[in-house]
Amino acid sequence: MCVTRRQLDFDACYLAVSARDSRFDGRFYTAVTTTGIYCRPICPARTPARSNVRFYRHAAAAEAAGFRPCRRCRPELSPGDPGWDVRADLVGRALRLIDDGVADESGVAGLARRLHVTERHLHRLFAAELGTGPLAVARTRRLLLAKQLLTETTLPITDVAFAAGFGSVRQFNAAMKESYGFAPGELRRAGGPVRGAHGPVALTTGLTLRLGHREPYDAQAVLRFLAARAIPSVEAVCRSGPDVTAYTRAVPGGSITLRPAAGHIRLTVRTTETHRLSRLVARCRRLLDLDADPGAVREILGGTSLAPLVAARPGLRVPGAYDGFELAVRAVVGQQISVAGARTLLGRIAARAGLPAVPDGTGAGHAPEADQVPSLFPTADRLAAADLDGLGLTTRRVATIRALAEAVASGAIDLDGAGDPADTIAGLLEIPGIGPWTAGYIALRALRDPDAWPEGDLVLRKTMERLGIAPDETERWRPWRAYAALHLWSHASDTAEGRDKS
Repeated sequence: MCVTRRQLDFDACYLAVSARDSRFDGRFYTAVTTTGIYCRPICPARTPARSNVRFYRHAAAAEAAGFRPCRRCRPELSPGDPGWDVRADLVGRALRLIDDGVADESGVAGLARRLHVTERHLHRLFAAELGTGPLAVARTRRLLLAKQLLTETTLPITDVAFAAGFGSVRQFNAAMKESYGFAPGELRRAGGPVRGAHGPVALTTGLTLRLGHREPYDAQAVLRFLAARAIPSVEAVCRSGPDVTAYTRAVPGGSITLRPAAGHIRLTVRTTETHRLSRLVARCRRLLDLDADPGAVREILGGTSLAPLVAARPGLRVPGAYDGFELAVRAVVGQQISVAGARTLLGRIAARAGLPAVPDGTGAGHAPEADQVPSLFPTADRLAAADLDGLGLTTRRVATIRALAEAVASGAIDLDGAGDPADTIAGLLEIPGIGPWTAGYIALRALRDPDAWPEGDLVLRKTMERLGIAPDETERWRPWRAYAALHLWSHASDTAEGRDKS
């Protein structure tokens, strides 16, 4: 491995670059001192001489050292580093919050508060792990998103600035010139939008971006999983035979649509809240598990009793969650009932306590896909105050949902990445009605814990028994037990002997 906990192995990294090894795409970046450019390990350009190469763990570290992103391999399309989900330490959680736009909205001070540490301590950890601070990481994320928008779309430069998270066009222009050495308009004139990009239209009409991933990627498995659990009025799917061709869900100000494509996922955004684009991209990546490393999963699970299942479906991913609280409510509602029954109840909850995705009079979201998803799933504060009587929920289930909503609304439990996973699980288990299975399922999908295991799951237990897998075998599946669970659930579903989980 060329990537260790805090440093990069030069020889291993150079070998990966020489081989253009896609397994390391997104895990490190190659900077060339003679050109001032940094690239992905898979860049098709000629391999530079060893003496002219520097390796960086994060794109922000390369940019802080004065290097500019390559226009040929486009670092903005790199999948994320899955190692942060495995570690789930403070830096990993901070990176997730930065992707979610916390630093843009609240600054580094607000980011540190969410993580319950001082700014100084956070900066010290970032410098040790990444070679640069959180402010530089947030700035690089904005710049790379802006670069993608300039390259793939003909969105006006003013709209690009705000969509990428900059506070003003002047700030955007200054950042581009300082970091990349040219103004936004120069990049667009030099390369122009890719063929097939939409015309100069507003975001409300639709903006499409590419979301990269590592191969192999079983897009249909993830999309079918989501389709089976789509909440009426909040989510919708389009099909062509057994395949899901599009997944659409409501977001504040409009909707997003995800479509599988060759080598990537196409994200189409229709929203009036342009400043949320970075957050939308990050949450869609988590929802579809686009940053996973199937090679690392295969390396562990492929040497165990799960080897035949892994060989049959090497691109299987763990479906994530667009919103952590929504997923937690799904898990509670879905206890001991069918997937169809849970969908019905969740649709009633959304109808009772949700808000319109597009407020009246804003003029957004008139595409057919948006018309299918008019409602947002209720936030924690709304659900905590909502009257859930008469929806078909038991009294005990209503009490659990309300207690969960109150804990999330008060900040006692954070389901969107700021909290330590172990502490979050402990907090969930203190809520009456949430047991080990529910907490494990929430950790698996909402907290993105790749080693989460839904303890006591009946389908997992029966499937393991049929395959002759002993209970203690699960220890050999660490740190990828969540992927092991998906392989077992998928096998049970494929053989028509299992019941899908909610």
